[in-house]
Amino acid sequence: MADAVVEQGPTVRAARARKSTSLRNALGRKSTVAFFLTLPLILLIALLVLYPAVYSVHLATLNKSMQKFVGFGNFLFLFKRDTFWMVVKQSCIFAVTAVFFKALIGFIVAHFVHNIPAKGQRKWRGMLLVPWVIPPAMSTLAWLWLFDPSYSAFNYTLSFFGIGPINWLGDNLWARFSVILVNIWYGAPFFMIMYLAALKSVPDQLYEAAAIDGANWWQKIWYVTLPMMRNIIAITALFSLIVTFANFDIVRILTSGGPLDQTHIFATWAFKVGIEGSDIPLGASVSLFMVPILAIAAIFILRDVSKRGNEA
Repeated sequence: MADAVVEQGPTVRAARARKSTSLRNALGRKSTVAFFLTLPLILLIALLVLYPAVYSVHLATLNKSMQKFVGFGNFLFLFKRDTFWMVVKQSCIFAVTAVFFKALIGFIVAHFVHNIPAKGQRKWRGMLLVPWVIPPAMSTLAWLWLFDPSYSAFNYTLSFFGIGPINWLGDNLWARFSVILVNIWYGAPFFMIMYLAALKSVPDQLYEAAAIDGANWWQKIWYVTLPMMRNIIAITALFSLIVTFANFDIVRILTSGGPLDQTHIFATWAFKVGIEGSDIPLGASVSLFMVPILAIAAIFILRDVSKRGNEA
């Protein structure tokens, strides 16, 4: 009996040693360490993103009193409303137009800052990032004063040229222009800083080779800069498209969707229908309609990025 106990001792110790070695090997792998380091973030995303998303899908299948399952009834009801399709159209115009001009202005300003001597770049980067750093609600309130029908600083300036006054937030066309303008002003610095970082990663040898081949300034931009920055341009545009589609504060503060619902986008109309109209399931259905639109955009953009990565 004693011999059996003595023989079991080394066996147990050997098994423990193997377990300890395997644990050390597992912890020594970079993938395992990376997983444990990102686990808190994964749990946080699951709590703050996945759970609300799943709960929104559940709400969208209920009736107004949230007591009865109606399936796709809310979506079918929305498809029959002209206001809903107007919101879809306005949201697409708002997002695509704003992202295009943010990307264009960001690209131009990034080149301007990139060509400034290194000592002056820090000052310019700091000043140009101010619109993006200020909380959107605060900056939008300042724009609201600029667009005020009675005390508009824009109208006061235009009066010296015999123009105006313009009803910035009361006319359909100008109200749409105003909300897009504020979104461009707020988001362009983000594009600028992303493109500036991408420009610094383009090797100078490529520009030197292009100059030797006789390329002018525009040809260097088209054949050297844009191909080298294409992936970062696509990813930045996709991220901004998602954020712009989900924008709420700019439209809510400036126009509250008016006049006559002409400036409503998905977020503001979902708020109006769900919170102000006391129909939370219908509001959830409106917000969920952004998902397929953004999914299609993401598939095309990411597939293009992946294709270029494989070719490289």
